[in-house]
Amino acid sequence: MLEFKIVTPDGVIYNDKVEKVTVPTTSGEITILPMHMPLVSILKAGELVAYKDGNSVAMSVASGIVEIQSNNKVYIMADTAERAEHIDIERAEVARKRAEELMAQKDMSMDVDFARLQATIERELARINVGKKYKKINK
Repeated sequence: MLEFKIVTPDGVIYNDKVEKVTVPTTSGEITILPMHMPLVSILKAGELVAYKDGNSVAMSVASGIVEIQSNNKVYIMADTAERAEHIDIERAEVARKRAEELMAQKDMSMDVDFARLQATIERELARINVGKKYKKINK
């Protein structure tokens, strides 16, 4: 088993022992099993899935860091993390559209706001995708 914890600026979002966890990183999706080699990687916006007792817990995560320690401990430090069943898809769609409209209003290719808006769009798209996938599975 892995000791698995997700921490955001709002506090601990998830803390449990799991069999494995699949995490989106900038290098691609990785699945972490017990005895995984130590690793630190950059987290990207997407779907994170923790597996325990034949069940899975899906979450939308934004940017951050994943740390895998040699003693079967996995820590995620993310800007945001939200369980799939708690995602408000309509609110995420509105936030994504608002960010896209702001980007279209002016040329921000040299603006610091461009990166912030792009991150918002990526985070909201991840929330939308995870939320829709979870709703389809549980219908």
